[in-house]
This record gives sequence, structure tokens and C-alpha cells, in this order.
Amino acid sequence: MTVLEADITDLIHDGRGVTHIDGKAVFVAGALAGERVRLRFSGKHRHYDEAKVEEILRASPDRVTPRCPHFGICGGCALQHLDPAAQIAAKQRALLENLERIGKVQPANVLAPLTDVPWGYRRKARLSVKFVDKKGRVLVGFRESKGRYVADIQRCEVLHPAVGERIADIAALIETLDAKRDIPQIEVAAGDDLVALVFRHLQPLSAHDADALAEFGKKYNLGIYLQSGGIDSVAPLWPPDARLSFRLPAYDVELEFRPLDFIQVNAGMNRRMIDHALGLLDPAPADRVLDLFCGLGNFTLPLARRAAQVAGVEGEAGLVRRAGENARRNGIVNAEFFAADLAADQRSTPWAKADYDLLLLDPPRSGAAEILEYLPRRGVRRIVYVSCHPASLARDAGTLVNKHGFALKSAGAMDMFPHTAHVESIALFERE
Repeated sequence: MTVLEADITDLIHDGRGVTHIDGKAVFVAGALAGERVRLRFSGKHRHYDEAKVEEILRASPDRVTPRCPHFGICGGCALQHLDPAAQIAAKQRALLENLERIGKVQPANVLAPLTDVPWGYRRKARLSVKFVDKKGRVLVGFRESKGRYVADIQRCEVLHPAVGERIADIAALIETLDAKRDIPQIEVAAGDDLVALVFRHLQPLSAHDADALAEFGKKYNLGIYLQSGGIDSVAPLWPPDARLSFRLPAYDVELEFRPLDFIQVNAGMNRRMIDHALGLLDPAPADRVLDLFCGLGNFTLPLARRAAQVAGVEGEAGLVRRAGENARRNGIVNAEFFAADLAADQRSTPWAKADYDLLLLDPPRSGAAEILEYLPRRGVRRIVYVSCHPASLARDAGTLVNKHGFALKSAGAMDMFPHTAHVESIALFERE
């Protein structure tokens, strides 16, 4: 297809560069803002075109050499060619642009971006597995950038090193199994003391395969779990009493979790984010706090160490049950947990009718539009909103400001997923 020269003016949400040719937007894989490139078109669409960099004619000063040799092929990362400081600056701009464009709001104060170590941080992941007949071997990794095939990688620089440095060993292990064609994925879950691999298998495993997996776990000090069906079928193979947990030392809290439970991907950033959120929320010893989308109690239990009473609400009953178990295990008696579909109308429930001084929101990508139809109640004086999608945060910020009478006091980005285009952010609202 046609090759042209162009100046790149910006980055879009997935990390591709943006230029305009004959008035039409072109999204350019591998290009950075401020660069002049020679590009080759790779796709034509009604409202935009797609292209790939053929040659960089003028490089951005923020361009760096990717650490991973698979970058550009593997779809696990999108921004390794951009300096980490420039990555989080771009995410900060994306957050502020979304707040202004979608929510029609601006924070009174822009928070300094929150960052942590950019490599080996990922403690949760789903790896695809494929036995490729033409190659005669197993591939283990993330999908390629276009999503069709499993990327042929030997290691991963962003995964927890216990797994990231052993991708080739895991692939070699599966090649020895009778079930090498019947294992489509491996879930990675890293606690503080144990890193676990959950092998999904479509057929019952032979004794040989079970022994080989257990021996691999013993050799590399990895927890090995098997999953023959749904979530409830996950069970430890080695060690038989495997236990996953992570600690929050600043709050004297330890949270146990199951390998498929949702936990924040980045352990270091999670600790910093909790400190940040509680600092902004600033609970007093007499305060009552509502924590919506609470999961395992990641924010709820630290809040319970600072406030009089905390209620955590979550849609997944299993997480609610384990959150309660975590509270009891930590000797926390002032936290109560409720299972509720927060996308449905819950205003008649006792927890929604109760009075609170503070509110913490940590919703999924879709945001909290439904719950904000009737919450927060009038007594709430301060809200901290933790977001994994700036567009939904911006929409909900508009609701909190224009419907509920709050002011957006501050907002800023948090680099939960370095080297990806994912934008995590946090915002503080106070009642006018």
C-alpha cells in the first residue's frame, strides 16, 4: 500500500500515533508524538485509516529502545518505546482531556502522577497456550498485537520474574504433556510468598501430566493449580495446601485470595494507591465510610483501621465472602460486607439507606453511572473515585458536580500498568 511522510501530532488511547492526511485521521503503529515518519498504510476505514511506521525520519526525544525483543509483535505492551516518564505524562493528559471534553469539569488541583517500578510488576495475567503443528512446539504468551495468534516469546519483562523469566521453560514443560493440545491458557497469580500458575485443561489429565506439573512447581517453587471447568473447579495440585495472600504493612492487614480472584495487578502501585486514596479521603476516627465495588476489601480493611465503621459492597458473592473472612482473620470488627448488583437499583437496601460521611468508589471500566443516580446521600461530604477508564470517570464526574453538588477538588493519573496504554486515575470530590 501507499508510503507517505507525515508528522505525528498525538497519541490515541491504544498508544498509536496520530496524524492527518487530506483531512482524515491516520493511526500509526510504532509512532510517537512529535516525530516525522515514513509510514505505510495498512487499513482503510470510513472515518480513519491505519498505518505502520516504515522509517523514523525525526525521532521524539522521549523515544527509548524497548527492553523486550518481542515488542511490536506481542500485544502485552504498547508503549515500551516511550520513556516511562513520558508515558505517565501522556496518561495524565488523557485524563484531563477526558474530564474537560466528556464531563465538562476541570480539577481545581492536578495531582502529581503516581508511579512505581516499571518492570516485573505484573502479578496477575492470563497467558494463552497453543500447540502449533507447523512449528512442532508449544507457544506460551500474550496474543499478538492484532489478537489472532499467540506471540512467540521466550520471556516477559513486565510479568513477575518468577513467571516472566520462565516462559520458555513453561512452554517446554507443556510440550512433554499428553494434554499439550488441551491446555488453552494459564492464569498467573502472585502473592507475597507464592506465585501460582493455573493450568486450564479441556480433558482430564493423565497421571504422567499431573506428576510433571507438580515436579515443575517443586523445581521452581511455584504453586500449581488445575482448572477443569468453571471458576469453582480451580484446585491446588502442588502444594496441596497452597495459600495466596498479600500484605499491606502500613495497615497491619493481610488479604488472602484465590488465584482467579480480582486483585490489583501491580503490588507496589496498589500499596501506594491505597495510601494516596486514604490520604485524600482523610477519614476521621468517628467517620462512617461506604466502599463501593470493594472486591476483597483492598480499601475497606485499611479504611477500617482509620474510621469508626466501614461498609463494603461488591457484586461478586465469592469476593464478598472472602472479604468478610479477611476482616475476621485480621481481627477487624468494624467492617461489614454486602453482596449487591451495583448496576441495578439498590436504593431500598439497608446499606444504601444508611448515613455515611465518606464514599470511596472503585468501579470497573463501565463506571458507576447507575449507583450515582441515587447515591451519595446528603450526609456524604467527601468522595474518592478510583478509576480504570478515564472516559467513565469523566462522565461520572459530571454527574457528581452537576447533579449532586460536589466540586472536583483534584485528579491525577496512576501508572498501574506501565508500558501499556491503560490509564488508571484517582479523583477527589468535596461537597460545595
